[in-house]
Order: sequence, then structure tokens, then C-alpha cells
Amino acid sequence: MSDPRPACLVTGAVSPYRREPFRLLAEREDVEVIAWREAGPPVPGLAVHRTTQAGAARLAASGSYRAVICGLSGRVAPLACYAATRARGLPFVLWTGIWEHPRTLAHRLSRPLANRLYRSADAVATYGEHVSRHVELQRGNRRCVEVAPQAVEVEHFGAEVSAEHRRRARERAGGQGAEVLVLYVGRLEEEKGVHVLLEAWRRAGLGPGARLALAGAGRLRGEADRAGSGVRTLGHVARPDLPALYAAADLVVLPSVRTATFSEPWGLVVNEAMLQGNPVITSDAVGAAAGGLVREGRNGLVFPAGDTAALETRLSALAGAPELRERLGACAREDANRLTPAAWATGMARALACAGAARA
Repeated sequence: MSDPRPACLVTGAVSPYRREPFRLLAEREDVEVIAWREAGPPVPGLAVHRTTQAGAARLAASGSYRAVICGLSGRVAPLACYAATRARGLPFVLWTGIWEHPRTLAHRLSRPLANRLYRSADAVATYGEHVSRHVELQRGNRRCVEVAPQAVEVEHFGAEVSAEHRRRARERAGGQGAEVLVLYVGRLEEEKGVHVLLEAWRRAGLGPGARLALAGAGRLRGEADRAGSGVRTLGHVARPDLPALYAAADLVVLPSVRTATFSEPWGLVVNEAMLQGNPVITSDAVGAAAGGLVREGRNGLVFPAGDTAALETRLSALAGAPELRERLGACAREDANRLTPAAWATGMARALACAGAARA
């Protein structure tokens, strides 16, 4: 007989990107969310409990749930929730996007505990194949390691953009009348590779017919502002305005680099851009490339992280080849359409089933 209790998913925040995937999982598998940092606005059909990390562990141990899904972030929540499941004899599903363990002293000291979670979890749900490979190395096998692919709302980001909205977005980005508009969307921080992009852009010298627009905020805003002619910083762009901005661009770049504390788990801007038919250039430090969404020569180009000359070459190649951009962009749209919130919910449901905690 199946357990009538719901399962719970413990996470830091219910971000706009997680609302629909979480709702679909709740509908399919009767799952409630415990958020220890930010619950966000109400989601119809989804029960969300706002608490602390310690409070999340207490709820997990309350006996109200048939299983616990927990992300790997947080200093207290993962281990405390795992301990609660062991004390209660409940299935524990680990949800992770880490594919290269951070290298700080604190992270090195915590690695044995993280490895214990990898090995002891009844199932592991991962962001993509790159994460599954990392988990397999720690776990020793692929048993009960399931991909719950990173997804955005296809209906929103893949919606058709009118010619007028596209024109206004291109004008905002400084690309009106330009032959090619290159777009970066994300935080303006060192780990996102912004300095690599700016230097590659300068070296490429694509001429007066090319523009680079950077959408986002961060500590490197001043450096971007001083990048010279042909470069425009847009600041934060609201989520409803992003589809038109992607539609206005000719290609999108995500040049993330590895640091002691950061390896890009995925990079959802890649999904967003591809849904508007953008070819993408990413570094090999981007999870969307390592995880198989960005495929060299099919829907985009991939370069070694931090290699300014390699990025310069790829910018020049795509800037001067509109037919290639069109071909890559068509494949990009097709491939990104497969990564949906429903696909994420299906992957997470497989992990619950493998842990012996499926709804039915």
C-alpha cells in the first residue's frame, strides 16, 4: 500500500524559474516545498512553508512526509535533513547541480560530508549529465542517479515576438542599424567571464557594424561602461522584457570561468536565448555546454574557459556568417524546446520512484 503522506522538497528559495517545475511536481507526486530563505509569491496548487534551515530539518523529521528531497546548498539543511530521514527511516533524495567541487579551504574540509551524502542518498537528482558524471565518481555507480534537466518556461521565453517589439528591443540595446548585435545576459561579475568577453570583443575589432550589449548588474559594470564605442550596458532587464531582447540579438555569449568558489552549474540564459533561435557561444565551464545542451557546430560554439583568443575567433566567425547563425539558431530552438518544466518534474519523479517513494 502506498504512503498517503506528501513528500517534501527542501530548498533555499522558490525563484521565478522554479515556480512552474515545483507546481508540476506537486501535481504529479504530491510534494510540498520547504523554503529556508525565500518563499516567493503564492503558487496555485503548491504548498510552500517558509522557515529556517534548522526549521526545515525539524519539519523533515516531523513525520508529516513520506520522503525528503533536499538541495545541496546551505550549511545546515542538507546534513540535518539527511539525519532526520535516517532517524525516521524515510527515503532521502539529494538534488544537486555541482559538477566540480569548490576549492576553498572550507569547501575542502566539507567535502567528506558532501561525499557521504552522495553515497548514502537513496537517489540523486541532477541538473544534467555533467553533474551525473560527477555524482557517479563520488557514489561509485549510476544506480538511482536521475537527470532532472534545467528548464525555463518554454511558453514565455519561446513566445513569438512581434517585429515592433523586436525593433524597440534592438534600439534599446544599441543595435539599431547594426549588422550584428551580440548579447550577454547575467551578473556582471568576474566568475561570469565578463572581463574575458570585453577583451575578446576589443581584440576582434568587428567594426562599426557590430554592437555588444550587456544586460545585468554587478561589480564589473564600471569596466563595461568604459569599454568604448560599440558596447552598451543595459542594467537589469526585467524577465517579461527578456524574450524581445533575445529576439533582437543575433547571437548570445556566456563566457563563464572557474573560480575557487564557482563553476557555472548550468546557465539558464542559454535555454532562454536558444528558445528565441539564438546561436550561443559558451565556455566549457558552463554547465549547459558540459551537460550537452550546447553542442559545438550544431546549435552553437564552445571555447576553453578564459581563452580570450579562442572567444575572439568564435565571435569573428559568427559575426561574419549570417547563414551559419541562422542554421545554428534553428537547431538551438529545437533542442531547447525539449528542456521543459514537465521534463524536470519527470526526472524528479524518477528519482523519487527509485528511492521507493513514488506517489503510487
